[in-house]
Amino acid sequence: MVSQIVSAIGVMVVGVFICALYYWLSDKILNAIFPVPVGNVTLASRNLNRRAVVRPWLFLGPALLLLGIYLVYPVVATFILSFYDRAGVEYVGLANYRWAFFDSGFRQSIFNNILWLAVVPAACTFFGLVIAVLTDRIWWGNIAKSIVFMPMAISFVGASVIWKFIYEYRGGNDTQIGLLNAIVTWFGGDPQVWISMPFWNNFFLMIILIWIQTGFAMVILSAALRGIPEETIEAAVIDGANGWQIFWKIMVPQIWGTIAVVWTTITILVLKVFDIVLTMTNGQWDTMVLANLMFDWMFRGGGDSGRSAVIALIIMAAVTPIMIWNIRQANRDAGGH
Repeated sequence: MVSQIVSAIGVMVVGVFICALYYWLSDKILNAIFPVPVGNVTLASRNLNRRAVVRPWLFLGPALLLLGIYLVYPVVATFILSFYDRAGVEYVGLANYRWAFFDSGFRQSIFNNILWLAVVPAACTFFGLVIAVLTDRIWWGNIAKSIVFMPMAISFVGASVIWKFIYEYRGGNDTQIGLLNAIVTWFGGDPQVWISMPFWNNFFLMIILIWIQTGFAMVILSAALRGIPEETIEAAVIDGANGWQIFWKIMVPQIWGTIAVVWTTITILVLKVFDIVLTMTNGQWDTMVLANLMFDWMFRGGGDSGRSAVIALIIMAAVTPIMIWNIRQANRDAGGH
């Protein structure tokens, strides 16, 4: 453990040193290539302008190179791979895309993803907004916010393990150690294997992500609510508006842009959800989503790089428009800068 910590610190120190050295050397070389002579005003002005043009690209060069290697190249390679067989050797044309269109497992994954998209972003945004409003009105609001935000510090796998104990089922006459089954049996009901109940088990998995992401929505929306001018709310109170009317007709319209950004950010996360399904059900009992289906086709049963590439491209095609909208919305909120 100690050696790993020391190794991590060493990597960070060396990485920062190399970055600083690169920027220092590149700036020195740029200044040497385009000198600024004292006696030649025209040449000095021209070289200063050249420095100003070249320097940003010089500093951005490593980042652009890494983006090209780790982002652009994989997308292009995946697109090409989607037209080849499972081994990535024989060209099969649109066969993998036809498989995706007619495969029942793929359609089930699409349905489950749509279900997640319909429930999780809406629930996270709604609960985050409600908690943000309520905690701003109580003296212990910051403590409540800290408790709600705490799950954000837990990994998806860690959160899934926690919720596995909540959904745990013991057969026969064994004592139910799962919280949910303990409550059910205490009220006289029969214990259930919750995560193996088709259709409904999807909602039990969604609860985990809602539990994690509500804190994120709450923090962002709470900051947006604090930006609402007090004069607006005071004027509404003077005009006789009640709390419900102030919330829906004053607060929500003024932070609608932030609500949309939170919604779409969580939507992107939902489209990529993988860890929770893998940890809780491994895609069994009709809980498979696209990311898990892609993983299965790529790494299990001998692997099929062509079909997994098609699924990866479909996920990317679904995420990209939402990301573009998010970026444009952020630029619009920043005044176009």
